[in-house]
Amino acid sequence: MTTARSPAAEPPARALRQMLVPLALAQFICSFAGSNMNVMINDISQDLNTTVQGVQIAITIFLLVMAALMIPGGKLTDRYGRKRCFLAGLILYGIGALLSAVSPGLGVLILGNSILEGVGTALLIPPVYILTTLLFTGVTARAKAFGAISAMGGVGAAAGPLIGGLITSALSWRWAFVFQALVIAVIIVLGRKVLDPLPPDPTRPFDTRGAVLSAAGLILVVAGILAADDNAWLMLGLIAAGVLLLFLFFRWVRAQERAGREPLLSTALFRNRTSNLGLITQNAQWLILMGTSFTVAAYLQVVRGYDAIQTGVIFTAATVGLLVSSLAAERLAKRRPQRTLIQAGFVLTAVGVLVLLALVAGTPGVWAFAPGLLLIGLGLGLMLTPSVNVVQSSFGDDLQGEISGLSRSVSNLGSSLGTAVAGTILVAGITATPGRAYGLAMAVLAVVALAGLFAAAKLPRTTTPSMP
Repeated sequence: MTTARSPAAEPPARALRQMLVPLALAQFICSFAGSNMNVMINDISQDLNTTVQGVQIAITIFLLVMAALMIPGGKLTDRYGRKRCFLAGLILYGIGALLSAVSPGLGVLILGNSILEGVGTALLIPPVYILTTLLFTGVTARAKAFGAISAMGGVGAAAGPLIGGLITSALSWRWAFVFQALVIAVIIVLGRKVLDPLPPDPTRPFDTRGAVLSAAGLILVVAGILAADDNAWLMLGLIAAGVLLLFLFFRWVRAQERAGREPLLSTALFRNRTSNLGLITQNAQWLILMGTSFTVAAYLQVVRGYDAIQTGVIFTAATVGLLVSSLAAERLAKRRPQRTLIQAGFVLTAVGVLVLLALVAGTPGVWAFAPGLLLIGLGLGLMLTPSVNVVQSSFGDDLQGEISGLSRSVSNLGSSLGTAVAGTILVAGITATPGRAYGLAMAVLAVVALAGLFAAAKLPRTTTPSMP
């Protein structure tokens, strides 16, 4: 078991602010990587001689690798140290970004962006949330810190299309990956000042079998969704195989606990009702964000014929909404219960998705997409921080490594499902019946928003950490 730090060892406020900068920037660049390719669909597919579906697969694999390896990544922080994993992930991510920038074909792009950047992200993101939880104490202080991190993550996801569009139009889509590598270099320099409140424990065991079963299960489930528009039997087979592996994973976890050994993921994490509901809201939020980003961006480029910069400019509305509501996280946390903020966020997001859904009728002008994207941005920015705070604050320091990995895995699984589900529906009919495909994809996202609102309504007004 890790030992709790003493209050006297807490860094001063200025040092905490300095350490928060690289952590927030890390979340920004990882979220940016998940959405900036959406406005490069035409450019990448033409340059690498591939298709819209090929680019969708590359994006989804990146998000899926993050989701599949986030739990093992969180677990490794206990053994090797949070700062060490953070820096190692940054280096691996940077290598992947540079390889993507020079990729001659889709295969190398998938290796650099989807695999290396995905693995790097799985190593560096859990430490971001673990360190924030350990360094900042109290609901208000954590709300402010998570507000900055969530704001940067949300802005990275929402502004990815704009920044990516600007870079693609002015230079080339390849320079968007050079931009990522440069930001990573800055984070590495700033990250040297980050302190790890808890010492690493090299004796902590690592559940390799559990890591393989959980990762393979998640990969097969999402791969099945991606195969939906090609072969229904293949889809069912992959999903069934994935569910079977996840079932075997949980059986293995329970067997390990009964034998007195430490599994990859403690079942104690799933006995906390508040955390479970918070994880559902996180999954729904990122599913909607990434699903909307891919669906609207692909529709605007492939169907409406907009270029990368035009598509990116339209998404500025979502970026503005996220910034406004995320930066107000600390003030809102003092005035309203976190449950209320999450509920209000889902209401705004659902209305925004419905506005975008209504645009399937007729031929709306370019700025007709802005109100819906603005509402989605406001809603997501309003609830990203409280959802993270609810989950992380539901457990004490000893379980922060595991819950952080699980939390980020669930969020990134939502991102990959958003691109896979909404993207698959859209791609299946984007050439034959584009209006119908767009409408169906947005309708699915509207249902997800309502499901998230239902889960948020079940959250308690206050959160009490559970004991391991």
